Amino acid sequence: MTTERRRALIGVNAGIFLAHIGNFIWFPVLVASLSGTDSGFWAGVVMCMTYVGRLLATFFYEGTAARVGIRGAVFLGTALEATALGAMGFSSGVLVYGALAFFIGFGSGTAFPGLKNILVSYPEDERPKAFSTFQMSAQVGLFGGSLLGALLTDVDLRTLFSIVFAIFIGFCLAASSFIPRNGFGPQADPSAPAPEKRPLFSTAVFKGIEVRGATRYFVLSAVFWFLSIGFVVGIPLHMQEYVTQWAPSTPFWITGLSVLVLQYPLFKFLIKHLRPGAVMAVGLTGMTVAFVAFGAGRGAAWVVVGCLTVVLGEILFVPSFDIWVARRVPEDRLAKAMGAMHFFRSAGNMVGSLLAGALFDLSLSWGVPGANWYVAAVVAAGCAVICLMSRDEPAPQTDAAQPAEAAEVAEPVEAVSAK
Repeated sequence: MTTERRRALIGVNAGIFLAHIGNFIWFPVLVASLSGTDSGFWAGVVMCMTYVGRLLATFFYEGTAARVGIRGAVFLGTALEATALGAMGFSSGVLVYGALAFFIGFGSGTAFPGLKNILVSYPEDERPKAFSTFQMSAQVGLFGGSLLGALLTDVDLRTLFSIVFAIFIGFCLAASSFIPRNGFGPQADPSAPAPEKRPLFSTAVFKGIEVRGATRYFVLSAVFWFLSIGFVVGIPLHMQEYVTQWAPSTPFWITGLSVLVLQYPLFKFLIKHLRPGAVMAVGLTGMTVAFVAFGAGRGAAWVVVGCLTVVLGEILFVPSFDIWVARRVPEDRLAKAMGAMHFFRSAGNMVGSLLAGALFDLSLSWGVPGANWYVAAVVAAGCAVICLMSRDEPAPQTDAAQPAEAAEVAEPVEAVSAK
C-alpha cells in the first residue's frame, strides 16, 4: 500500500471512528429523554427522520460528488451533520428535533457513501484490509461512544450536543484532510471530451438492477434492518422504563464489545462450514432469543443476556448477506446492487424506528410489558426459517460477466454497518 493510500485510510478510519463515537453519545440519551417527556412514538419519529434524510441523500450524492468531488461531498455532508447536531442542543420540541434529525441524516447520507467510495477505489488486493479496518474503527467508535455516553447521561442536552458537535467537526477535518479529491480510481484523460454533466438529483442509481429471483432477499434484508433498528430505538426506551439504574447507552457498549470480540472468529468459523443462508439463519435465531429475553424479564440481567445474543444478527447476517449478493449478482451490476441494498436498508430502518416507538407505547397501554419484543421475536423467527430454506443460486449470465467469472466474486459488497 502506497503512502498516499495509507494516509487516506487513516483519515477515513479516523472519520468513521469519530462519527460512531458521536452518534452513540447522543441518540440513546435523546431517545430516552423524549420517551420521558413525550412518548416512545415521538422518539421513534425523530429517529425515523434521520433515515428519511439518508434515503433522500441517495438521490443527490452522485450529482454532488460530480460537482465538488468525493472529498468535497464528505466535507459538506459532515459539516451539515455537525451543524444540525450542534443546533439540537439549543432546540426543544419533537417537531424541531425531527427537522434537525432530517438534516443529520441527509449529511450522513452524503458523507458515508463518499468514505465507502474511497475504499472501493483501492486496488482489489488492498480492499480486504481497507474494509476490515473500517469495520473495526466503526465498532471501536461504537464502544467508546457508548461508554462516554454513559458518563454524560446526566448532563444537560446543550452540553451534550456541544460535545458531539466538536467530535463531528473533528470527523469533518480528519476525513476531508487526508482523502484525495476523487479517490484512487483511473484518472480522467485531459484530452478526452468532457463528460456529460450529471443532474444534481437523479434516481439512476436504482435503474437497470437485474437480480431476478434475488428481490425477495433484498426484502429480507429490509426486514433485518427493521429488526435491528427496532433494537436500537427500543432498548433505550426499555432502559428508561424498566432498568433506570443503568444509563440508556449501557446496552450498546455491551453489544459493541461483543461484536469486537466475536465478529471475526465466529463468522470465519461458521461461513467455512455452512452456506450463507444458514449462517444468516443462525444470526436471526440469536436475535429471536434476545427479543424473547427482553420481553420475558425486564431486569438488568435479562438485558445483558439479550445484548449478548442480539449481536449475532450483525455478526452473522450482515457479512453473509454481502457474500450472498456478491455471488448472486454479476460483477458488472455489483455497484447498482449496492444502491439497492442501501435503499432497502434505509426503508427497513425508517419503518422499524417508527414502529419500535409505537409498539413500545402500545405494550404499556395494553398492560403487557414486553409485547413489543415478542412481536419482533416472531418476525425474526420467521425470517430465520426463510433463510434456512433458501438455497444458493448461480449468478445469472450477462454480456459483461460470464458465469465462471461471476462465481469468483467473493468480496463482501457492503462490509460495514451503516452508522
